[in-house]
Amino acid sequence: MNKSPINIFWFRRDLRLDDNAGLYHALKGKHLVLCLFIFDRAILDQLEDKDDARVTFIHQTIETLDKRLQKHGSGLLVKYADAGEAWDIVLKEYTIATVYTNHDYEPYANARDVAIRSKLNKNGIEFKSYKDQVIFEKSEVVKDDGKPYTVYTPYQRKWYQTLTPFYLEAYPTEKYLHNLYKHTDYLIPPLKLMGFEKSNRELPSLRYEDVISDYKEKRDYPAIQGTSHIGLHLRFGTISIRELARKANSYHEKTWLNELIWREFYMMILYHFPKTMDHAFRPEYDHIQWANDEKQFKAWCDGQTGYPLVDAGMRELNATGYMHNRMRMVVASFLSKDLLIDWRWGERYFARKLLDYEMASNVGGWQWTAGSGTDAAPYFRIFNPDSQLKKFDPQLAYIKKWVPEYADFSKYPKPIIDHAFARECCLKAFKAALSKN
Repeated sequence: MNKSPINIFWFRRDLRLDDNAGLYHALKGKHLVLCLFIFDRAILDQLEDKDDARVTFIHQTIETLDKRLQKHGSGLLVKYADAGEAWDIVLKEYTIATVYTNHDYEPYANARDVAIRSKLNKNGIEFKSYKDQVIFEKSEVVKDDGKPYTVYTPYQRKWYQTLTPFYLEAYPTEKYLHNLYKHTDYLIPPLKLMGFEKSNRELPSLRYEDVISDYKEKRDYPAIQGTSHIGLHLRFGTISIRELARKANSYHEKTWLNELIWREFYMMILYHFPKTMDHAFRPEYDHIQWANDEKQFKAWCDGQTGYPLVDAGMRELNATGYMHNRMRMVVASFLSKDLLIDWRWGERYFARKLLDYEMASNVGGWQWTAGSGTDAAPYFRIFNPDSQLKKFDPQLAYIKKWVPEYADFSKYPKPIIDHAFARECCLKAFKAALSKN
């Protein structure tokens, strides 16, 4: 055990040295800073796919972080255990003055942090956490009466009114890296030790600027590279939200920035209404009698519904871990409205497959489509997959890539349900549930 007290910075969803709020404050403290990352078994043990590309991405990022720290005579301390057990080990190994980290807003993370804060405080150690993964958090953008917004447009308006250059300034961590704890012989547990194997899936790069200038015109067409694919990097903090917002401002591109604001809106909603992770924001929608046909759900998961746009979206997801934003709405509407399958089934499938999965945005998006969430599409707005195909993939370029057998009707499956019939069934089921309130 080291005798001299040190500070610890705990990496979570902020896997970078540059412009990192918590790391900046740690490095400005009066003790040297040791950086820590925990492969949390409470999270990893729930993952179904042992070649999960997100775990590969995190592992590779951790290795890169360690190499960067080594250039400054330091290194990354990495533990593989439940968070509480990992901290028990660290507490035995080091004399710690203060632990620094950045806020996380998901229910599990909040509960974990409460427990870790209590553990540290009992040992006389202060736990300091900072805002880093959003521009505005919690109750920074609220109504005049202090209550949280539940409709996006007035939230967005207030968000812009609150924004000043101060909120977009980068934290100059590089000025203080000489305050890192000098030690370099840490070992990073290999993927196999944690029960995972390296994924061969292609991971998105950090190049995103190419799409910003014409994002508004191209973002709805899945056959072209009109979106930034930056979600995975945002999820794990390998890029700063402040950098992205500054870049959007420099291009005067409000549409792209508005998508980042949607992300913060949903994080604010999940923070204030944590029950929405698995309950409808509008409680009356929990009375819907879902059909929940498992055979139809499997057809949806496998991209074998007989609706080419739905199938293309699901096949893209299964093959790449990515799905175009327009397709996310189309497939979600088809599952919850055409098939009358509980939106939570789809949300969980996305949680398993999406590289850029964020609970707040994913739950918010699914509830928007199902009609049960904040600022939701009304229940009678039901996407027509054929109309969506004609509008957003008129040349069938996206379909030809992901559903090549569509050209031969003898090989492509017949629709598993008639859309017009399904629409009427959906309206009846939703009306019946809502009439009870």
